[in-house]
Amino acid sequence: MASTHSEARKRAWRLLSPNHRGAIWMMGATAGFTLNGALVKSLSQLDMDAFQISFARALFALLAILPFVWRERRTVLISKHWGIHMVRALSGAIAMICGYYAVSKMPLADVTALGFTQPLFTTLLAFLLLAEVVRWRRWTATLVGFLGVLVIVRPGADSFEPTAFAALAMAFGIALAVTLVKRFPDGESSVTMLLIFCITSIVLTAPPALYLWREPSLYEFGLLCGVGVVGIGSQAMIIQAYRNGEASFVAPFDYTKLLLAGVIGYLLFDELPDGWTWTGAAIIVASTLYIVRRESQQGRDRSTPPQSRL
Repeated sequence: MASTHSEARKRAWRLLSPNHRGAIWMMGATAGFTLNGALVKSLSQLDMDAFQISFARALFALLAILPFVWRERRTVLISKHWGIHMVRALSGAIAMICGYYAVSKMPLADVTALGFTQPLFTTLLAFLLLAEVVRWRRWTATLVGFLGVLVIVRPGADSFEPTAFAALAMAFGIALAVTLVKRFPDGESSVTMLLIFCITSIVLTAPPALYLWREPSLYEFGLLCGVGVVGIGSQAMIIQAYRNGEASFVAPFDYTKLLLAGVIGYLLFDELPDGWTWTGAAIIVASTLYIVRRESQQGRDRSTPPQSRL
């Protein structure tokens, strides 16, 4: 009977369109990343430092990918692009630390909203590092998106939170890591990327983590395990989302994170985002959706062969 139900589920899954499968993967990743943020915030409220949490995250992620490293053991450390690997790993590690620090100090919904600036930074970095042509519409959308950041942060206001810059540094670091992936040839192993990221993160976070180390209780150890497992699982679901569906269809489902973060923040941490956060988030989301749509349209235009004039 169990096998019958399993086969029925597999058939139902195969009947879904690639875009719908991608959307389901994205919503799973969204829930995972939001849960990960809640776990980090819970640990920070127990007075655990962001460096110790980041160290544990990298360590458990490394343990999770070791079977894949072993499978590719003969080639996993063979690369002609070590400089790009190191910069990418370092930017990702710093983004992780900044993100965990921001979550420990700010409401989950605020950090999530500021994290949506990643596509804005990606547009800027693609222009600077990849020499991509960015036309005036995308520049305008990027500028509008950063105006949304000002609405959330409100520099000069009494409610200004300097920790917001850590959340923006997180978004910038992720954008840089994503942009550098495009510098790799198609054959570069994703396992190599993950391995170098984990090792770099461990090396970077180990000294401050050991200096600030606090022996975790059994409950805290469980939360730390959860941060590592949920984090790596969410990353895997993101990959599956974009492998199954078109980016222009899949990406908007990521914005459900804001609603989830607002609900979890309110229920677990008594956080209630103000109207400025929702307004700024709406501006950022609208601008990034426009950028995703333009990139998708331009990608289709490049892949469509020119029509014959005969």
